[in-house]
Amino acid sequence: MASKARKAPRFSRDVAELFGALRSLVDPYRPELHYMRGPGPKWRAKHAPVTPADTVSVPTLAHAKG
Repeated sequence: MASKARKAPRFSRDVAELFGALRSLVDPYRPELHYMRGPGPKWRAKHAPVTPADTVSVPTLAHAKG
């Protein structure tokens, strides 16, 4: 009787593992397809620091005495 009590949890664990394996075979979600390696070129263009060549130089105005 004690051996049956020990086999029952093992059997239920094996059944749970079997269902988990079967579920993973038909699960449509595959995280490796959604893995992002980092920011892309659009993000880099938006967050790029402004360089002096990109700016338009505006002459400074001097205060006139008057």
